[in-house]
Amino acid sequence: MFAGVEKTTVARGLVQAGRHSVSAVARALAVARSSLHRPLSFRQPRRPAAQSDAEVIEELKAVVGQRATYGYRRACAVLNRQRRAEGKPGVNHKRAYRLMRQGQLLLQRHTGKPTRTHEGKVVTLKSNLRWYSDGFEVRCWNGERVHVAFSLDCCDREAIAFQAFAQPPTSLTIQDLMAETLEARFGPGTAKAPHPVAWLSNNGPVYTAKDTRDFGQRLGLRVCTTPAYSPQSNGMAEAFVKTFKRDYVFVKELPSAAHVLACLPVWFDDYNRCHPHRGLKMRSPREFRTANSQP
Repeated sequence: MFAGVEKTTVARGLVQAGRHSVSAVARALAVARSSLHRPLSFRQPRRPAAQSDAEVIEELKAVVGQRATYGYRRACAVLNRQRRAEGKPGVNHKRAYRLMRQGQLLLQRHTGKPTRTHEGKVVTLKSNLRWYSDGFEVRCWNGERVHVAFSLDCCDREAIAFQAFAQPPTSLTIQDLMAETLEARFGPGTAKAPHPVAWLSNNGPVYTAKDTRDFGQRLGLRVCTTPAYSPQSNGMAEAFVKTFKRDYVFVKELPSAAHVLACLPVWFDDYNRCHPHRGLKMRSPREFRTANSQP
């Protein structure tokens, strides 16, 4: 009989030669199966240096200081955008979550269940195939209200155009919004869309008015509305309104309607240029359009 060490050596040779299974060799030589397995080399995981973590967390603090409503994913996307511009490597979102948790920069977790789920499928695969229009209002500190109507592309999520007044919107307001949206996407002076584009909205009277529908058809738009009493069908517009109010309206000063009207163009432009969108792989609408417009 072989000695213990010699048994293990011979058994490993038989197993590596492929002539016997591990169990059969172990039973024949009366050795444990665990002694026939060659241990893999253990590599210590590489963790970023403490100095590097300190640099990243200071950059995250600067991002959160400017955009206090951003969670760790959007803050990480903004940080990576800045680091790529400076020629630095990006930061993984898991690392950003760990550092923001250590620095107490995370938002309060929402544990409530949604009262209404949005399951409507209005997303398109290309831009300028379907535009969604809706509206919201902003209440100012002095009691005044600003009514905003906007148009949103259902692919790149860009807020194409908006109309804002101190009075509620009318049919003429939506017609002006249609014309402005058409010129923003197909060039100034465009009188008709080069291909049919769906103009989707809710069943509000300013959208279902005959003048609005006739004007949209003359522009080459296929005017259509969501099903009645179906809030999940306009989930994209409701998500935009929620995001816009949370990241811009609720964290800004709203002294009067005149002040809000002056700030709205800046807020819409910042949303289109900087806001990371989960449906666009954490890119802003402008970044998504630029990337898709390149061959």
